[in-house]
Amino acid sequence: MARETEVSTARLQDGTLVVRMEGSWVLEGGIPPTESVIREISTLPQPAAIAFDASRLAKWDSSLLAFLRQVAEAADAGGAKVDASGLPPGARRLMDLAAAVPERVGVIVLMGRAKVRGRDFWLFVQEAGADALPIVSLISFLIGVILAFNGALQLRQFGAIVWTANIVAIGMARSLGPMMTAIIMAGRTGAAYAAQLGTMTVNEEVDALRTLGISPIDFLVLPRTLALVFMMPMLALYADFVGMLGGAVIGTLAFGIGTQEYLTQTQNMLTMKDFLSGLYMAASYGVLIAIAGCFRGMGSGRSAAAVGEATTKAVVMAIVLIVMATAFWTVLYDILGV
Repeated sequence: MARETEVSTARLQDGTLVVRMEGSWVLEGGIPPTESVIREISTLPQPAAIAFDASRLAKWDSSLLAFLRQVAEAADAGGAKVDASGLPPGARRLMDLAAAVPERVGVIVLMGRAKVRGRDFWLFVQEAGADALPIVSLISFLIGVILAFNGALQLRQFGAIVWTANIVAIGMARSLGPMMTAIIMAGRTGAAYAAQLGTMTVNEEVDALRTLGISPIDFLVLPRTLALVFMMPMLALYADFVGMLGGAVIGTLAFGIGTQEYLTQTQNMLTMKDFLSGLYMAASYGVLIAIAGCFRGMGSGRSAAAVGEATTKAVVMAIVLIVMATAFWTVLYDILGV
């Protein structure tokens, strides 16, 4: 039976910090956190070199590589040399490979050189699009019903109940459709992104990608962001029409507005500018939701509780950003006269 996983450090007289690893270092059994080693590296006087003692190491897998990579990065930051001669031969070769293929920095995304796997992109498109239609349909329909009912109650006092169609149409197209869709997606997709990436962080999968020279931004964040930005305008447009349908149902059945009269009033009220203004807002919401979910997920701690906390923070952050963006777009459209 494999010994319990342990890590300890010792300083030699020549200033070398020796990191001793014992037991079975596999993902299933969990590995010690790197905080204690990194803290020792940064403690003054800082070590001149980092060496490893793996003589009591039993089984190991990619979790060991993730641990070593973090220690090596801390050593580089502190100006200490890394001596990998005490590691198993296979681990040394993988460390050399990771050093030979450095991780690409995130700015490459902005330069158009990031690579996104088409299969991943379309999978996230389905998750953020088709799979979200039922909940978007329900909420949008009810928002249209509520908007029409409250508007009709007030307009009826002035004999202008037919203008209920105007209120529902302009409200859904310009703000409520995109904003409510964004809030739904923040609680659904943004939370899912945070939970997925947070779990990958806990399982050392993100560290394993970095060890292999694969950028987590390109591989994990970018396809999710592109999929959400691609689908949000379409979902918002769909929500607009479903909300208008809900308003029409209430207007015609509960308040006696003629169906043709309601449709004519809606058509006369709306312009392409109204739809486009909502679609611009929806695209910006997609960026904000993806950033909030992925940022909190990638920054999650390494425990189950930390994943839950990251998910909660992602939803709160996304909703706050959505409300702030709505205020920004509203003021901007007023200034531009849109």
